[in-house]
Amino acid sequence: MELLKQKIKEKGEQVRALKAQKADQSLVDAEVAAIVELKKQLNGITGEDNKNKNKILLKVPKGTRDYNEIEMAIREKVFSTIISVFKRHGAVTIDTPVFELREILTGKYGEESKLIYNLEDQGGELCSLRYDLTVPFARFLAMNGTQSIKRYQIAKVYRRDQPAMTKGRMREFYQCDFDIAGNFDPMIPDSEVIKIMIECLTELDIGKFTIKVNHRKILDGIFEICGVPEEKIRPISSAVDKLDKSPWKDVRDEMTNEKGLDPIVADRIGEYVKLKGGKDLLEKLYQDQKLCANKNAKGGLEDLFLLFKYLEVFEVLDMISFDLSLARGLDYYTGIIYEAITEHSGPPTLEDGTKVARKLKKDSDEFDETTIGVGSIAAGGRYDKLVGTLVGRTNSDIPCVGVSIGVERVFSILLQKYKPEQVKANEVEVYVIAVGDGLMEDRMKVCAELWNAGIKAEFMYKAKPKLQPQFSTCDRYQIPFAVIIGKDELDIGQVRIKDMRSKEQGGGGGSSVKRSDMITELKLRLGKV
Repeated sequence: MELLKQKIKEKGEQVRALKAQKADQSLVDAEVAAIVELKKQLNGITGEDNKNKNKILLKVPKGTRDYNEIEMAIREKVFSTIISVFKRHGAVTIDTPVFELREILTGKYGEESKLIYNLEDQGGELCSLRYDLTVPFARFLAMNGTQSIKRYQIAKVYRRDQPAMTKGRMREFYQCDFDIAGNFDPMIPDSEVIKIMIECLTELDIGKFTIKVNHRKILDGIFEICGVPEEKIRPISSAVDKLDKSPWKDVRDEMTNEKGLDPIVADRIGEYVKLKGGKDLLEKLYQDQKLCANKNAKGGLEDLFLLFKYLEVFEVLDMISFDLSLARGLDYYTGIIYEAITEHSGPPTLEDGTKVARKLKKDSDEFDETTIGVGSIAAGGRYDKLVGTLVGRTNSDIPCVGVSIGVERVFSILLQKYKPEQVKANEVEVYVIAVGDGLMEDRMKVCAELWNAGIKAEFMYKAKPKLQPQFSTCDRYQIPFAVIIGKDELDIGQVRIKDMRSKEQGGGGGSSVKRSDMITELKLRLGKV
C-alpha cells in the first residue's frame, strides 16, 4: 500500500512538471490516467471501493456547463439577434455533422490541431469532433460542388483545451458563423462581412468594441523582408498572434528560444508588429520602399486601401483599428483577417508585463486604445485555398471569407449586464385566474381559446387554487395580463382583463369585457392587431 502511495505521489509530481513545461496535453492525460489506475488499486486494498461503489459524482465534465432558464433566455435572445442580422443580409443556413473524418480536420489548424478531440475507432472510420464550423463548411462546398453561397450556421464545436470558464474558454461551446463563398471582385464580400459583425455586436448592445484588422499577406511580407525562413513563417505568425495577451518580451522569447529564430530577425519583426493605427498607418507603410518591394506585402496593402474605402461607404471605418500584431493562428487564412475586442474582457498586459489598472471611461480624455480589453468576441478572415486543399487540386479553389461570433464571451458580458429579475424566462402573455370556486374546466376552456388564437397562456395546475398564489405567479414570471373569471361573470358571459404591470393589487381591478370580445381585446393590448 505504501508503495502505491509513493507511486501516486511521483506521478503527481510528473504531471506538475509536464504542465510547467507546457508539454503536449496527450502526455499530461496519459500520466493522469496512470494516477487514476493506481488510485483504483489503492482503493481496492483499503476497501474504499466497496464503500463508495454506489455513490455517483454529480457534476458536468470539465470545460462544460449547464444553463438555467434565466441564462437560456439571454442566450436565445443572443441567437435570435444574430440570426436576424444574418438573414437581413440574405444568408441561408446549412447543418453539418458534429464529427468529421479525422483526415478532413488534420493539418488545417496549425499548432491548434493538438486541441482536436479524437473519437475511438467505430465502424472502421477514424473520426474527430469538429474544432470549428469553417473546415466542415469547406468540406460541404467541395462535396456538393457549390460554387457560390452566402450561409450561416449556429452549432456546437469542441476543443481539448485547458478551460477557463470565467474567461469564456470552454471545451464545448457554440459558434455563430457567417460566410460568403464564390468568385467576386476584391474586398466587396470582405467589407460586408465586417459590416455584419459590427451590426451583430451593436444590436447585442455589449458596449464599446473595436475591430482589429490586418492582412496575412502583409504579415508574410514583413516576415520575408525581416529574414524569417519560409518553414518558420506559420510558427512565427502563431507567436505574434499572442501579442494581445502577452508582452513583447515573452513573444520574442518564444520566437528565439522555442522556435529557433535569430534574435536579430525577431527584433526586426518587433519594429513592425507593435504598430497600430488607421489609414495613416496604411499610408505610412505604403511609403516603406523595402516593404512595398515585397509582392505579398504590396498586395495586402492594396487590398486594405480598397477595404477601407468600402468600410467608409458603410460608415463603420471609425470602428476599425489597423493592427499589425493581429495574426490569427489558424493556418487556413490567406488574406484579410480581423477580430472584435471589447473593454469588458479585462485589462491588457503592457510591454513590461504590468497590468493596466485604471478604470476605462467612455467618451473621456482618459480613454486610450491601449486600455481596450483583449478578449476576442468575434473573429474571422479570408480563406481562399481551404476547399482546394480538401479536394487536392488548386484549380478547385473556391474563395471564401467569413466571421464567427463568440457567443460564450458575448453571453458572459450580457450576464453581468442584466439582473436576474430583469429577465423574463418564459414568454407567457396571459395567466387565467379563477376567483372563488376553482372553475377548473372553465380555466381550461379559456386557455384553449387563447392558445388557438396564438396567445401564449397558462393556468395553475390545481383544482381549487387560492387567489394570492395565482397573482404571485404573474409577478414571479412577469406575465403582463390576467384573465380573471368567476362564476357570476361567466353566468352573464363576461370576463375581467387585468394589466398585471399596473399598481392595482389583489383580486379587484381590471376591466370587464364580453367573453366573445376577450380575444380581440387581448390582441389589441398585446399589439397583435
